[in-house]
Amino acid sequence: MRSSNPSLNDKTFRRFQGTASEGNAMTIGGAVNRTFILLVVLMGSAFYSWNQYFSGESVQHLLWIGLLGGLIMAFVTIFIPKISPITAPVYALLKGLAIGSLSAIYESLYSGITLQAALLTISTLLAMLLLYKTGTIKVTKNFRIGVISATMGIFFVYLINIILRFFGMNVPFLHDTGTVGIIISLVIITVAALNLVLDFDFIEAGARQQVPKYMEWYAGFGLLVTLVWLYLEMLRLLAKIRRN
Repeated sequence: MRSSNPSLNDKTFRRFQGTASEGNAMTIGGAVNRTFILLVVLMGSAFYSWNQYFSGESVQHLLWIGLLGGLIMAFVTIFIPKISPITAPVYALLKGLAIGSLSAIYESLYSGITLQAALLTISTLLAMLLLYKTGTIKVTKNFRIGVISATMGIFFVYLINIILRFFGMNVPFLHDTGTVGIIISLVIITVAALNLVLDFDFIEAGARQQVPKYMEWYAGFGLLVTLVWLYLEMLRLLAKIRRN
């Protein structure tokens, strides 16, 4: 059972298999509810930083607190899933500060772009869920390997780009607003969307394997990681199209 999402890898549920007491095991419905709660927390903090920006306040500190704090909470959650009922909401809160700040900055440059990105993200989530539940997309071994390989490739490209920026350079075409740059963004969005399918399948596996109840928070956290990535890529794509 593998997922390219770093918080939902092949060992996550395996080490907890069969350890839940009767009536205290993870369920799909419980994971969905926890995901919804985390989304509400994220949107609440995002709304706060959004208002701060459009009230004329600087949001640079909120952006960095959200980015760095969210990264730390993500690693803590991944390595200590048992405390995910605490760390997952904190991650959502911190990540919301960053998302709200970035969204406000994009919105000030391109009016209406954040609503478009949010609607596209929600539509993609529902579409992937429908394709998964109807069996149109089947999570096979080769499917997992393909999505994992593509995701790792994107990760290394972004990592190289971060390193190059210290020297005043960028990976060619990654931020380009032309046809090639837009195609690259579409490919990345496709990979992010396929990660949602792996997340759905992995959550179902956790419920089947009767892992402890607190793993519902962990599963919600993992799904939120993918949704945040997808939303940010939607923002980048729409910004490229607007600039073009």
